[in-house]
Amino acid sequence: MLNSITPFFIVDDLSKTLDFYQSKLGFNLLYKGGGDSQCDDYWAFVGRDQIMISFKAITPEIRPQPNRSRHEWARWDAYINTSDPDALYAEFLSRDVSIHRELANTSDGLRAFEIADNNGYVLCFGRPIEN
Repeated sequence: MLNSITPFFIVDDLSKTLDFYQSKLGFNLLYKGGGDSQCDDYWAFVGRDQIMISFKAITPEIRPQPNRSRHEWARWDAYINTSDPDALYAEFLSRDVSIHRELANTSDGLRAFEIADNNGYVLCFGRPIEN
């Protein structure tokens, strides 16, 4: 039985990424580590409800590479199923989250919207349209 999946994103700045996910998207810091007395922490896991995302800052020359930077048809880096995309959309607007694609019924058969995080990764939040 599979219970969950956790996307893993390479990030430029772990502190800025954690701030974005906590203050803008309402995630909580679950784990952080990798650092020692001479080095800052470089990996972390955040979570909200049943969703977890992991981040790792590797080196300055290893940059985030969102899917859409490789091909325009691969615009999402993660799809997050939510039972109420309308309520989540309103919450994100109230937190001044920059919307990448407005809430709509899509040609993919979803009620969904997209945001781009501070590293350029696109997260789609939605659910299948009920017939």
